[in-house]
Amino acid sequence: MILFHNDYNQTCHPRILNRMLQINNQQMDGYGVDACSEHARALICKICGRQDLAVHFLVGGTQTNLTVIDAALRPHQAVLCPVYGHINTHETGAVEATGHKVLPLECCSGKISAEQIEAVMCAHNQDPNREHTVQPKMVYISNPTEFGTIYTYNELEAISKICKKYGMYLFVDGARLGYALEASGNDITLSDLAELTDVFYIGGTKVGAMFGEAVVISNPALALDFRYLIKQHGAMLAKGWLLGVQFEVLFEDGLYMELSRHANKMADKIRSVLSRCNCPMLIEGTTNQIFPILPDPVLNDLKDHFTFSEQERIDEEHRAVRFCTSWSTEEKDVDELCAILDISLKEHQ
Repeated sequence: MILFHNDYNQTCHPRILNRMLQINNQQMDGYGVDACSEHARALICKICGRQDLAVHFLVGGTQTNLTVIDAALRPHQAVLCPVYGHINTHETGAVEATGHKVLPLECCSGKISAEQIEAVMCAHNQDPNREHTVQPKMVYISNPTEFGTIYTYNELEAISKICKKYGMYLFVDGARLGYALEASGNDITLSDLAELTDVFYIGGTKVGAMFGEAVVISNPALALDFRYLIKQHGAMLAKGWLLGVQFEVLFEDGLYMELSRHANKMADKIRSVLSRCNCPMLIEGTTNQIFPILPDPVLNDLKDHFTFSEQERIDEEHRAVRFCTSWSTEEKDVDELCAILDISLKEHQ
């Protein structure tokens, strides 16, 4: 069985394992104050073009989201996000468990707009009973989105301006950030993210690391006492060098971007076959997630050879599914999937 249902189904890039073996017999300070973590921080600051950033390594995406949001908000404040946002649909109420309400906004492509945010803030500020409701204080978006779509620089800049206008924090979930940065049509860089957001994170778990995310804080108000919150929320690893060394390897010679380009290239091969067979897409995208609408017989032809994620039933004969490539996807596996797709679609369409 060849797995295409997620992008974290293999351990980590061999260079990371090799580096771990190299330092295995060394003694290291704990909790992320070791030499590997310090070097990784310096590498990330350099590529972001700023030396005043606070960089912290956390164990996973859910811990990162709830820690960042809880660190930023007071008890009466809430976070806006797309209705399909990860914190709203896939984290078992982790943010709400910290006492902060998630306020979802409708969207059709996984993205929300500056206009939507401004409409929410205008309605809130004009409500004479607003003190009886939660106060929107943060905007959470992910890049790429849950549908593999990406924000443009102009879209992100517009959201950033609205957040500043209303005194809101902007937080970008980058669990798959590499795949967005290396996607066709992307015009956002890490330095742009450092400039336009208050905080974002660079995902490692889904982009070559064994586990871990790198939180990058540009707003000094959020950086204050952040390590206390990491510890309180169970996101601080005692053997913190295991996180630091992974991001050190990913960023010391461009490996992070190289792995991201590979995943997108593999996804493009699948998209090419689907396009050639005139297969409709639920959502168009250029990252490592592909959302085709396929006839049930085609899916039956695939299910004994490949895994994929069920997205939604379109009609009695068609379903939208997700294929997900990754840093570790082998081209021969993609070729095998493409060959069966090509034959089956021609037979059943």
